Amino acid sequence: MRERLKSRLEISPQRYAQVTLVALAALSMIVLTGAGVRLTGSGLGCPDWPKCYGGTTPPLESHAVIEYTNRLITGIVGFAVIAAALLAWFRRPYRWHLAMFGGLLPLGVIGQAILGALVVKYHLAQGLVMSHFILSMMLLDAAFALAWCSRYEPWERRRSNDRLGVWAVRVLIPLGQLTILAGTIATASGPHAGAHEGQLVHRFDFEGARTLEWVVERHAALATVYGLAAIGVWFLLRRPGGDRRALKPLTVVLALLALQGAIGGIQWALELPSEIVWVHVAVATGNWLAMLWTVATAGRLEPRDEPTSAAREEDRPRATAAAGSA
Repeated sequence: MRERLKSRLEISPQRYAQVTLVALAALSMIVLTGAGVRLTGSGLGCPDWPKCYGGTTPPLESHAVIEYTNRLITGIVGFAVIAAALLAWFRRPYRWHLAMFGGLLPLGVIGQAILGALVVKYHLAQGLVMSHFILSMMLLDAAFALAWCSRYEPWERRRSNDRLGVWAVRVLIPLGQLTILAGTIATASGPHAGAHEGQLVHRFDFEGARTLEWVVERHAALATVYGLAAIGVWFLLRRPGGDRRALKPLTVVLALLALQGAIGGIQWALELPSEIVWVHVAVATGNWLAMLWTVATAGRLEPRDEPTSAAREEDRPRATAAAGSA
Protein backbone atom coordinates (compact mmCIF):
# COMPACT_ATOMS: atom_id res chain seq x y z
CA MET A 1 0.00 0.00 0.00
CA ARG A 2 2.81 2.38 0.94
CA GLU A 3 4.73 1.63 -2.25
CA ARG A 4 1.59 2.13 -4.34
CA LEU A 5 0.92 5.53 -2.75
CA LYS A 6 4.55 6.50 -3.27
CA SER A 7 4.41 5.57 -6.96
CA ARG A 8 1.24 7.62 -7.44
CA LEU A 9 2.89 10.70 -5.96
CA GLU A 10 5.94 10.42 -8.22
CA ILE A 11 6.12 12.77 -11.21
CA SER A 12 8.03 12.25 -14.44
CA PRO A 13 10.72 14.69 -15.61
CA GLN A 14 8.59 15.65 -18.61
CA ARG A 15 5.54 16.46 -16.48
CA TYR A 16 7.60 18.38 -13.96
CA ALA A 17 9.18 20.43 -16.77
CA GLN A 18 5.65 21.45 -17.81
CA VAL A 19 4.88 22.54 -14.24
CA THR A 20 7.99 24.73 -14.16
CA LEU A 21 7.04 26.39 -17.45
CA VAL A 22 3.63 27.27 -16.00
CA ALA A 23 5.36 28.82 -12.96
CA LEU A 24 7.71 30.82 -15.23
CA ALA A 25 4.79 32.05 -17.35
CA ALA A 26 2.83 33.05 -14.23
CA LEU A 27 5.77 35.01 -12.81
CA SER A 28 6.28 36.75 -16.15
CA MET A 29 2.59 37.65 -16.26
CA ILE A 30 2.63 39.21 -12.77
CA VAL A 31 5.48 41.52 -13.85
CA LEU A 32 3.29 42.84 -16.66
CA THR A 33 0.12 43.15 -14.58
CA GLY A 34 2.10 44.91 -11.83
CA ALA A 35 3.40 47.38 -14.40
CA GLY A 36 -0.18 47.87 -15.56
CA VAL A 37 -1.25 48.77 -12.01
CA ARG A 38 1.41 51.44 -11.81
CA LEU A 39 0.88 52.88 -15.28
CA THR A 40 -2.88 53.17 -14.82
CA GLY A 41 -2.34 55.09 -11.58
CA SER A 42 -3.91 52.29 -9.55
CA GLY A 43 -1.13 51.69 -7.04
CA LEU A 44 -3.30 53.08 -4.23
CA GLY A 45 -6.57 51.86 -5.71
CA CYS A 46 -6.98 49.89 -2.49
CA PRO A 47 -5.60 52.01 0.37
CA ASP A 48 -5.34 49.02 2.73
CA TRP A 49 -3.97 45.45 2.47
CA PRO A 50 -4.93 42.64 2.15
CA LYS A 51 -8.51 43.93 2.11
CA CYS A 52 -9.76 46.74 -0.10
CA TYR A 53 -11.49 49.61 1.70
CA GLY A 54 -12.00 47.19 4.58
CA GLY A 55 -13.90 44.65 2.49
CA THR A 56 -13.13 41.33 0.83
CA THR A 57 -14.18 42.69 -2.57
CA PRO A 58 -13.24 46.05 -4.12
CA PRO A 59 -15.76 48.83 -4.77
CA LEU A 60 -16.87 49.25 -8.39
CA GLU A 61 -14.21 51.83 -9.15
CA SER A 62 -11.65 51.26 -11.90
CA HIS A 63 -8.46 51.85 -9.88
CA ALA A 64 -9.66 49.66 -7.01
CA VAL A 65 -10.68 46.86 -9.39
CA ILE A 66 -7.32 46.98 -11.22
CA GLU A 67 -5.30 46.91 -8.00
CA TYR A 68 -7.39 44.15 -6.42
CA THR A 69 -7.31 42.05 -9.58
CA ASN A 70 -3.52 42.16 -9.51
CA ARG A 71 -3.63 40.88 -5.94
CA LEU A 72 -5.87 37.99 -7.00
CA ILE A 73 -3.50 37.14 -9.85
CA THR A 74 -0.68 37.09 -7.31
CA GLY A 75 -2.65 34.40 -5.47
CA ILE A 76 -2.84 32.32 -8.66
CA VAL A 77 0.91 32.79 -9.15
CA GLY A 78 1.36 31.58 -5.57
CA PHE A 79 -0.40 28.28 -6.36
CA ALA A 80 1.80 27.79 -9.45
CA VAL A 81 5.07 28.33 -7.60
CA ILE A 82 4.00 26.21 -4.61
CA ALA A 83 3.24 23.37 -7.04
CA ALA A 84 6.68 23.76 -8.64
CA ALA A 85 8.33 23.76 -5.20
CA LEU A 86 6.48 20.76 -3.79
CA LEU A 87 6.56 18.57 -6.87
CA ALA A 88 10.35 18.94 -7.12
CA TRP A 89 10.52 16.53 -4.17
CA PHE A 90 8.45 13.92 -6.02
CA ARG A 91 10.23 14.17 -9.37
CA ARG A 92 12.01 10.98 -10.31
CA PRO A 93 14.91 10.93 -10.56
CA TYR A 94 15.12 13.38 -7.65
CA ARG A 95 17.56 16.27 -8.09
CA TRP A 96 18.43 18.42 -5.10
CA HIS A 97 19.14 21.62 -7.05
CA LEU A 98 15.64 21.55 -8.58
CA ALA A 99 14.23 21.40 -5.06
CA MET A 100 16.48 24.33 -4.12
CA PHE A 101 15.39 26.51 -7.07
CA GLY A 102 11.79 25.48 -6.51
CA GLY A 103 11.97 26.44 -2.84
CA LEU A 104 13.13 29.95 -3.73
CA LEU A 105 9.93 30.69 -5.65
CA PRO A 106 7.37 30.60 -2.79
CA LEU A 107 9.81 32.52 -0.59
CA GLY A 108 10.08 35.18 -3.30
CA VAL A 109 6.30 35.41 -3.70
CA ILE A 110 5.92 35.81 0.07
CA GLY A 111 8.53 38.56 -0.11
CA GLN A 112 6.55 40.19 -2.91
CA ALA A 113 3.38 40.11 -0.82
CA ILE A 114 5.18 41.74 2.11
CA LEU A 115 6.70 44.40 -0.17
CA GLY A 116 3.29 44.98 -1.75
CA ALA A 117 1.78 45.65 1.66
CA LEU A 118 4.62 48.05 2.51
CA VAL A 119 4.23 49.83 -0.84
CA VAL A 120 0.58 50.54 0.01
CA LYS A 121 1.30 51.43 3.64
CA TYR A 122 4.02 53.94 2.72
CA HIS A 123 2.10 55.42 -0.22
CA LEU A 124 4.21 54.14 -3.11
CA ALA A 125 7.61 55.10 -1.70
CA GLN A 126 9.88 54.93 -4.74
CA GLY A 127 12.52 52.73 -3.08
CA LEU A 128 9.91 50.13 -2.14
CA VAL A 129 8.33 50.17 -5.60
CA MET A 130 11.75 49.70 -7.21
CA SER A 131 12.50 46.82 -4.83
CA HIS A 132 9.16 45.26 -5.74
CA PHE A 133 10.11 45.22 -9.43
CA ILE A 134 13.70 44.08 -8.86
CA LEU A 135 12.50 41.16 -6.71
CA SER A 136 10.16 40.23 -9.58
CA MET A 137 13.14 40.04 -11.93
CA MET A 138 15.09 37.94 -9.40
CA LEU A 139 12.13 35.58 -9.23
CA LEU A 140 12.27 35.30 -13.02
CA ASP A 141 15.94 34.32 -12.68
CA ALA A 142 15.10 31.48 -10.29
CA ALA A 143 12.05 30.37 -12.29
CA PHE A 144 14.04 30.30 -15.53
CA ALA A 145 16.86 28.32 -13.89
CA LEU A 146 14.30 25.84 -12.58
CA ALA A 147 12.56 25.49 -15.96
CA TRP A 148 15.84 25.13 -17.86
CA CYS A 149 17.48 22.64 -15.49
CA SER A 150 14.34 20.52 -15.32
CA ARG A 151 14.50 19.97 -19.09
CA TYR A 152 17.87 18.21 -19.02
CA GLU A 153 19.65 15.67 -16.91
CA PRO A 154 23.12 16.85 -15.80
CA TRP A 155 24.97 14.72 -18.35
CA GLU A 156 22.71 15.41 -21.35
CA ARG A 157 24.20 18.67 -22.63
CA ARG A 158 27.83 18.76 -23.65
CA ARG A 159 30.07 21.29 -21.95
CA SER A 160 31.78 24.02 -23.91
CA ASN A 161 35.50 24.37 -24.58
CA ASP A 162 35.07 28.00 -25.68
CA ARG A 163 36.10 29.67 -22.43
CA LEU A 164 36.33 33.14 -24.00
CA GLY A 165 32.90 32.88 -25.62
CA VAL A 166 31.13 31.54 -22.53
CA TRP A 167 32.61 34.18 -20.22
CA ALA A 168 31.85 36.93 -22.75
CA VAL A 169 28.19 35.87 -22.72
CA ARG A 170 28.16 35.84 -18.91
CA VAL A 171 29.57 39.38 -18.75
CA LEU A 172 26.40 40.60 -20.48
CA ILE A 173 24.36 39.70 -17.37
CA PRO A 174 25.63 42.53 -15.09
CA LEU A 175 25.31 44.99 -17.99
CA GLY A 176 21.70 43.97 -18.43
CA GLN A 177 21.07 44.21 -14.69
CA LEU A 178 22.50 47.74 -14.53
CA THR A 179 20.32 48.77 -17.47
CA ILE A 180 17.21 47.41 -15.74
CA LEU A 181 18.15 49.16 -12.48
CA ALA A 182 18.58 52.47 -14.31
CA GLY A 183 15.19 51.92 -15.94
CA THR A 184 13.50 51.51 -12.54
CA ILE A 185 15.15 54.75 -11.35
CA ALA A 186 13.90 56.50 -14.50
CA THR A 187 10.35 55.31 -13.82
CA ALA A 188 10.66 56.46 -10.18
CA SER A 189 11.66 59.90 -11.46
CA GLY A 190 8.94 60.24 -14.09
CA PRO A 191 5.23 60.99 -14.25
CA HIS A 192 4.02 57.42 -13.60
CA ALA A 193 4.14 57.28 -9.83
CA GLY A 194 1.39 54.67 -9.65
CA ALA A 195 -1.15 57.03 -8.06
CA HIS A 196 -4.18 58.62 -9.67
CA GLU A 197 -5.09 62.27 -9.72
CA GLY A 198 -5.13 63.99 -6.34
CA GLN A 199 -2.78 61.51 -4.64
CA LEU A 200 0.65 62.91 -3.82
CA VAL A 201 3.58 60.53 -4.33
CA HIS A 202 7.17 61.67 -3.92
CA ARG A 203 9.43 61.27 -6.98
CA PHE A 204 13.23 61.27 -7.19
CA ASP A 205 14.44 64.87 -7.52
CA PHE A 206 18.19 64.69 -6.77
CA GLU A 207 18.88 66.75 -9.92
CA GLY A 208 15.99 69.13 -9.40
CA ALA A 209 13.64 69.70 -12.31
CA ARG A 210 16.09 67.95 -14.64
CA THR A 211 16.16 64.66 -12.67
CA LEU A 212 14.07 62.65 -15.13
CA GLU A 213 16.07 63.80 -18.14
CA TRP A 214 19.36 63.15 -16.32
CA VAL A 215 18.35 59.59 -15.37
CA VAL A 216 16.96 58.79 -18.83
CA GLU A 217 20.24 59.92 -20.40
CA ARG A 218 22.19 57.53 -18.15
CA HIS A 219 19.70 54.74 -18.78
CA ALA A 220 20.08 55.24 -22.54
CA ALA A 221 23.89 55.26 -22.23
CA LEU A 222 23.88 51.99 -20.27
CA ALA A 223 21.47 50.42 -22.77
CA THR A 224 23.81 51.48 -25.60
CA VAL A 225 26.83 49.92 -23.87
CA TYR A 226 24.79 46.76 -23.25
CA GLY A 227 23.73 46.63 -26.91
CA LEU A 228 27.23 47.24 -28.29
CA ALA A 229 28.67 44.62 -25.95
CA ALA A 230 26.02 42.12 -27.12
CA ILE A 231 26.95 42.84 -30.75
CA GLY A 232 30.62 42.29 -29.91
CA VAL A 233 29.84 38.97 -28.22
CA TRP A 234 27.73 37.92 -31.23
CA PHE A 235 30.74 38.37 -33.54
CA LEU A 236 33.03 36.73 -31.00
CA LEU A 237 30.92 33.57 -31.00
CA ARG A 238 31.13 33.48 -34.81
CA ARG A 239 34.92 33.49 -34.84
CA PRO A 240 36.76 30.36 -36.09
CA GLY A 241 36.78 27.82 -33.32
CA GLY A 242 34.04 29.59 -31.36
CA ASP A 243 31.07 27.72 -29.91
CA ARG A 244 28.08 29.03 -31.85
CA ARG A 245 25.21 27.40 -29.99
CA ALA A 246 24.33 30.62 -28.11
CA LEU A 247 24.05 32.64 -31.34
CA LYS A 248 20.32 32.09 -31.80
CA PRO A 249 19.17 33.36 -28.37
CA LEU A 250 21.72 36.18 -28.52
CA THR A 251 20.23 37.23 -31.87
CA VAL A 252 16.85 37.42 -30.13
CA VAL A 253 18.44 39.60 -27.42
CA LEU A 254 19.81 41.96 -30.08
CA ALA A 255 16.47 42.18 -31.88
CA LEU A 256 14.65 42.99 -28.64
CA LEU A 257 17.28 45.57 -27.68
CA ALA A 258 16.81 47.29 -31.03
CA LEU A 259 13.04 47.23 -30.50
CA GLN A 260 13.45 48.62 -26.99
CA GLY A 261 15.61 51.45 -28.28
CA ALA A 262 12.97 52.38 -30.84
CA ILE A 263 10.17 52.23 -28.26
CA GLY A 264 12.23 54.27 -25.80
CA GLY A 265 12.78 57.01 -28.36
CA ILE A 266 9.10 57.07 -29.28
CA GLN A 267 7.87 57.20 -25.68
CA TRP A 268 10.24 60.06 -24.87
CA ALA A 269 9.19 62.01 -27.97
CA LEU A 270 5.52 61.52 -27.05
CA GLU A 271 6.15 62.54 -23.41
CA LEU A 272 5.85 59.06 -21.89
CA PRO A 273 2.31 57.87 -22.62
CA SER A 274 1.50 55.03 -20.23
CA GLU A 275 0.55 52.54 -22.96
CA ILE A 276 3.93 52.80 -24.68
CA VAL A 277 5.77 52.70 -21.35
CA TRP A 278 3.94 49.42 -20.59
CA VAL A 279 5.11 48.00 -23.94
CA HIS A 280 8.64 49.10 -23.04
CA VAL A 281 8.44 47.16 -19.76
CA ALA A 282 7.02 44.10 -21.57
CA VAL A 283 9.85 44.09 -24.11
CA ALA A 284 12.41 44.60 -21.31
CA THR A 285 11.01 41.53 -19.54
CA GLY A 286 11.23 39.51 -22.76
CA ASN A 287 14.76 40.75 -23.32
CA TRP A 288 15.86 39.65 -19.86
CA LEU A 289 14.38 36.18 -20.38
CA ALA A 290 16.20 35.98 -23.73
CA MET A 291 19.45 36.96 -21.98
CA LEU A 292 18.97 34.16 -19.44
CA TRP A 293 18.28 31.81 -22.35
CA THR A 294 21.54 32.90 -23.97
CA VAL A 295 23.61 32.21 -20.85
CA ALA A 296 21.92 28.85 -20.34
CA THR A 297 22.49 27.85 -23.96
CA ALA A 298 26.16 28.85 -23.83
CA GLY A 299 26.36 26.21 -21.13
CA ARG A 300 28.95 25.18 -18.60
CA LEU A 301 32.64 24.94 -19.32
CA GLU A 302 34.73 21.81 -19.55
CA PRO A 303 37.16 21.60 -16.64
CA ARG A 304 40.69 22.66 -17.49
CA ASP A 305 42.93 19.86 -18.78
CA GLU A 306 44.09 17.49 -16.06
CA PRO A 307 46.34 14.44 -16.36
CA THR A 308 44.36 11.31 -17.11
CA SER A 309 44.48 8.36 -14.72
CA ALA A 310 46.54 6.39 -17.28
CA ALA A 311 49.09 9.18 -17.49
CA ARG A 312 49.32 9.35 -13.71
CA GLU A 313 49.94 5.57 -13.56
CA GLU A 314 52.77 5.92 -16.11
CA ASP A 315 54.37 8.75 -14.16
CA ARG A 316 54.20 6.97 -10.81
CA PRO A 317 57.11 4.49 -11.41
CA ARG A 318 59.29 7.35 -12.64
CA ALA A 319 58.54 9.37 -9.53
CA THR A 320 59.27 6.35 -7.33
CA ALA A 321 62.60 5.70 -9.09
CA ALA A 322 63.58 9.34 -8.79
CA ALA A 323 62.79 9.30 -5.10
CA GLY A 324 64.88 6.11 -4.63
CA SER A 325 67.91 7.57 -6.41
CA ALA A 326 67.68 10.68 -4.32
